[in-house]
Amino acid sequence: MEKENMNPEVIRNLQDAGCDEETISQFLACCQSGSDRQSMKLLKQHRRCLLEQIHDDEHRIDCLDYLVDQLEKAKNKMK
Repeated sequence: MEKENMNPEVIRNLQDAGCDEETISQFLACCQSGSDRQSMKLLKQHRRCLLEQIHDDEHRIDCLDYLVDQLEKAKNKMK
């Protein structure tokens, strides 16, 4: 199934999920060849990447929260 013939909602969903054009093309090629296992692998791989980004961002937020807390404690000690 070529990209033009693929359900536009599926393509839009992949774009909304942050898939780049290469991933979308690979996914569509898997669908065209009937390789369900490979298409699921691509989706799971992208999901893993997104989850890693979330964890990285959570760590950065934790670092900022710690710094804010330390600065507030130092400020309160000075009062």
